[in-house]
Amino acid sequence: MDWHIVTGLFALALAGVVIELLRRAHLREKYAALWIVTAIAVAPFSFAPGLFDRIAHRLGVYDGANLALFLAVAFLLLLGVHLSWEVSRLEGETRTLGEEIALLRHALGEREHG
Repeated sequence: MDWHIVTGLFALALAGVVIELLRRAHLREKYAALWIVTAIAVAPFSFAPGLFDRIAHRLGVYDGANLALFLAVAFLLLLGVHLSWEVSRLEGETRTLGEEIALLRHALGEREHG
């Protein structure tokens, strides 16, 4: 099996899925842009299978597969840190909103009974 064809199909499928999720408003634009850029970055390697090996050798990496795995792991680690940051920020906002709702309910209760 020619893996460069699989890589190209994967890049096209990723772009298609992201565009559909964006169209249905299941994915925000900032995350869609990240995945579209990823698909665009992967696509050239499907058209020029030896390109990644040449880049790896110029960087002093023995094999293109090693470079690909390193870049994939680095990308996923950065993505994990970013998503953790987003979750932490949203958790803080949710807590603040919950406290504000509790204060408003308390004030409303005092007005009704006061």
